[in-house]
Order: sequence, then structure tokens, then C-alpha cells
Amino acid sequence: MPELKAEEAAAASRQQQADQVARLPGQPPVGFRQFAGYVTVNESHGRALFYWFFEAADNAAHKPLVLWLNGGPGCSSIGFGEAEELGPFLTQKGAPELRLNKQSWNKEANLLFVESPVGVGFSYTNTSSDLKNLGDKITAEDSYIFLVNWFKRFPQFKSQEFYIAGESYAGHYVPQLSEKIFDENKLASRENFINLKGFLIGNALLDDDTDQTGMIDYAWDHAVISDRVYHDVKSSCNFSEETSTDACNAALGEYYAVYDIIDMYSLYAPICVDDYSTATSTKKPRFISGVAPKLSSRHSQWHRKPSGYDPCVSSYTAVYFNRRDVQEALHANASGKIPYKWTHCSDEFDEWMDSPASILPIIRKLVDGGIRVWVFSGDTDGRIPVTSTRYTLRKLGLKTVREWTPWYDHQQVGGWTIVYDQGLTFVTVRGAGHQVPTFAPRQARQLLRSFLLDKQLPSSPF
Repeated sequence: MPELKAEEAAAASRQQQADQVARLPGQPPVGFRQFAGYVTVNESHGRALFYWFFEAADNAAHKPLVLWLNGGPGCSSIGFGEAEELGPFLTQKGAPELRLNKQSWNKEANLLFVESPVGVGFSYTNTSSDLKNLGDKITAEDSYIFLVNWFKRFPQFKSQEFYIAGESYAGHYVPQLSEKIFDENKLASRENFINLKGFLIGNALLDDDTDQTGMIDYAWDHAVISDRVYHDVKSSCNFSEETSTDACNAALGEYYAVYDIIDMYSLYAPICVDDYSTATSTKKPRFISGVAPKLSSRHSQWHRKPSGYDPCVSSYTAVYFNRRDVQEALHANASGKIPYKWTHCSDEFDEWMDSPASILPIIRKLVDGGIRVWVFSGDTDGRIPVTSTRYTLRKLGLKTVREWTPWYDHQQVGGWTIVYDQGLTFVTVRGAGHQVPTFAPRQARQLLRSFLLDKQLPSSPF
């Protein structure tokens, strides 16, 4: 047995060395290590997920590990999460191609990004039929297998506290993966046990009924839609049902038309009007049937990609990750045989097999099981607005332990927070859009720090 363990340790060390990223094109120098590569999740089908991992900027051996997931479904955690939100390196126009993120989350934790499911970003399958069978369930199962195998490659992080974070459709991914780990841990051997402590989700799709109801109420309350459109949607749509009427579809069509001219993900941010964006964007409109919420996802505007303060930043990211020298540095698409370009959101599948209407039963189960759960919301997001999340959390029926209270970012109010029974905490981030770390990077890092320490956010100026 000692010889076998020594062999396994040596193999893990060799794999780590092979995955270590020396330096990316246009990357500023840093003092921490980074790794990228593939972890196989299904040998017989040839399914492999691509990851990018950053050790904490200091004291990595004693910092927790955070996995970040973006949603979509089908959108890249590397393109959005790492390169435009909370990773150490952010893309930008021109040279140098990357800039250092002063508020990177790897200043608080070891930080892992995964492109999931297969068909997203650099993740791939050698079995084309896999792309016709994607859904919430297989995404959680593959992500769990990924983690078990990743920890075998990086055993030095296995004993550290593990957390999962994400936004948007990761409101499905994160709780579902957490539940999978929670259930498997009851049966897992010591070797496969994952030290899950909690999860953190932002502007998260959680419940079809309240998410869509809050979306319409928020748009009317923020003067985005007219009284007539508001009345038409409210009178003709039943968001607790999966089927829709012609009247509801017509009303929602008028509602979504507004977001052709303003940014749904951040009401007060500009839209991209740069020719550069048009030249690098995909011509095919992205549409996935069968995904939650069933009524809204029938409209192509629901699948529109978000952007940040620089509304054209996704165009720069797409150019960067499609460069061959960048892919070689990341050990991505090593064979050069992935038959599609890297994109923020996959065009490789157009149907989603399973997507429950509500994630609340999972959240209730995990809160009852002692898993720390924080939910946050940028309050200028129109996609999954703060109104939706407040309606959703009210459905849980938990008692309030600490009432609606302002929290502070230095001398300014950063937002508000409320604490429910069994530790579930809801936090708003003032002035932030759908991608909170993009719009409020310092506040988002403060939020992460407080979550990891299990401490309330500052309740007075500092």
C-alpha cells in the first residue's frame, strides 16, 4: 500500500507539472502558480472538461478552495468568470492583452474555473450524441466526477475547505452539484470525500414562477416597460405553468423588445455599438429549448449574452481565446481537432433535457443539512433582478434572524443584507448588474471574504 500511494503521488505530481501554465501571451508577471488542462469525466465516451486553476496569491496551502461556475446554460466560466469578472487576468482591448485584476478572488482563496458541460468552451466529447442529451442532471454528474478526479491530481488541496460559487443559471448548477456532493459524501470513501462547506450564488435562476414575476415587476417599477405592456403580461401569463398562450407570448415579445435597445443585464450601462463587436460575434442567434424558465426561454432575447462596463469586452475575450498561442499556453485544444471556435456560450446544442422549475427544495435540504448558503443580487440587473430573488427566498418560509440592514464598503453603503433561520443570508450589492464582480469588484471581494469567514458584512462605515 505505501508503494501504491507513493506511485499515485508521483503520478499526480507529473500531471500537475504538465498542466502548469508558464505564462500567457500578454500576461503581466505574478507570484502565484496557475494550471490548466483537461480532466476526463467519461472514458468510454471521451468526455473531458477543461479547467483553469489559480493558487491563492499568498498562503495557498491554508486558504480555502472556491470553484466558480457560470450558467447559460452552456456559457463559459473562463470567458465570463475568469476573464471578465473575478479572475486574476482580465481581457481588454489592445495591448497588453491582459491586465491584472486588483480585486481577484484568488486574493481570498484558491480559485478554480471549469467549462461545463461538454461542448462549452474548450470542453469536448468524442461522442457527438452526448450533445443531444445535455441537461441539469448530467451537468451535475459530470462536474462531480470532474471534482473527484481533479482532487486526485491536486491532492494537496483535498483537506482544505471547499466552496462553490456562481451566478445566473448557476442558480441551478451550484445547488445541484452541492446536493450531489452532499449525498455522495454519505457513502464516499475517505479518498473521494469532498470537504464541502457552503455555496454562494448571485442573481441566480432559482424558481420559474417568482423569477419571471419579479422580472416583470422590476421592469415596470424601473420605468422600462409601459403600464399597458405590464398589464398585458400580468393578465395573460401564468408563470407557475410551463405552457403558454398566444396572448402571453405576444405580451412577452413586447416586454423583451425593450431589451433590444438597452442592456437587460445592467439597466444603466451602455450597449456595445463598436463595429469590432459585430465583426467578431456569431451570426446565429443562440436559442436552447427546454431550459428553465419554460415561458421566457422561448424568446431569443432571454439567451442574449451579458456585458460589463466596457460593453464590447466579450469581443476582446473571444479574439484572445481563439488565438493559437493562447490555447497552446493553456494546454487547450491540444490536438487542434475541436471542430468549433471558442465562444462565450456554446452553439453546439440547442436542446436541454431536464431543468426543474424550482431549486428551492434543494436549497432547503442543504440548509437543513448544515451547508452554508449565501445568495446575493446586483440591484441594477433586469435579468434575474433583486425583486425576483426576494420573492423566491420568501417562498422558503424561513424565519428572519437579522432584519434588513445596510452593509458598508468603506464609507459608503454597499447594499443591504438579511439573515434567515439556519444561516441562509441574502445580500444586495448597490449599483451592480448581473455580473456583480464586474460592476462592483471591491464589494464582491468583500462579500466573498465575509462568506468564507462566515461573518456578517460590515454594518458601519470603516
